Amino acid sequence: MQKHAAVIILLIALGVGLLAPPAARAHAFLDHADPRVGSTVRAAPGAVSLTFTEPVEASFCRIDVHDAHGQAFSAGVLEHPKPEELRLPLPVLSAGRYTVHWTVTSVDTHQTEGRFEFTVSAP
Repeated sequence: MQKHAAVIILLIALGVGLLAPPAARAHAFLDHADPRVGSTVRAAPGAVSLTFTEPVEASFCRIDVHDAHGQAFSAGVLEHPKPEELRLPLPVLSAGRYTVHWTVTSVDTHQTEGRFEFTVSAP
């Protein structure tokens, strides 16, 4: 009798676990970037592409690129090729260090931001 009760309790516990809603992600964090975070690239990239851990709302996102002196570049229009990806076309960059600052809002309305650097060794 006790054996049957233990089996029933185990089955109920498993059933409750299966019915529980899946854990929701709360924020979109940077998964990877192109050019890579901290990298040195030989040729100037034509764009900066950022991929996040969950979909983002492009209309509430921003990417800025600054040179080593803090001057911002007039870049192209922010593109949203995939739900979790943003792409910012860049003008021709000269050799030097660049900082990318991003602010994104995930589809569940949480905002995150960050920054990283990359270096162009030749234009």
